[in-house]
Amino acid sequence: MPHINKTIHYNAAHFLTSASKLSQCPPDEGAEVAFAGRSNAGKSSAINALTNNSKLARTSKTPGRTQLINFFTLNHESLRIVDLPGYGYAKVPVAMKVHWQKHLDQYLQERMCLRGVVLVMDIRHPMKEFDQMMVDWCATTGVPLHVLLTKADKLKKGPAQSTVLKLRKELTALLGDSVSVQPFSALKRSGIDVLQHRLNDWLLAEEEGADHSETVAPSEPE
Repeated sequence: MPHINKTIHYNAAHFLTSASKLSQCPPDEGAEVAFAGRSNAGKSSAINALTNNSKLARTSKTPGRTQLINFFTLNHESLRIVDLPGYGYAKVPVAMKVHWQKHLDQYLQERMCLRGVVLVMDIRHPMKEFDQMMVDWCATTGVPLHVLLTKADKLKKGPAQSTVLKLRKELTALLGDSVSVQPFSALKRSGIDVLQHRLNDWLLAEEEGADHSETVAPSEPE
């Protein structure tokens, strides 16, 4: 197998910059993966678990508080993870929702270095209005989608796995092999290896000499 000249160390992630609109984003080069999700779905906790840094992504008991697009550089400066603002929370003013919607749509449609979207959903409450909007957008544009069903520790094994299989079947029918679904628990730190493998595939896909055809994805947590 050809030598892969880059290894991503997620625990080396550090804050790069914040942007309130597309023109304030870093140069559109390299590769980045965006995390999206409703404000109370556990997105910040998932990013913190992924990077093993409890303070990297801001967590708040007030959903919708973080209103900026936050960029984090990995150990290679050309590779980034992006924390999109939380959306869809009932207590956020309508005007703020409209503002977020506009800039989210612009980022997703015009950001050329975007390699994939991780859509974070609470496993107990999947496919809310915002989630469906993101799925539809990925179906239209062809951008790969990875669904992270967080808070899997809140359900017993049977119901959790049933939700995963049901959603995987529904989304595969719509998006084909460009979508993947996994259970995840930031509290139990389960599913991190599966998530990292997916991000590696996206971020390293266009690196010279990279070949993931023989790599085997880690098993999903039981």
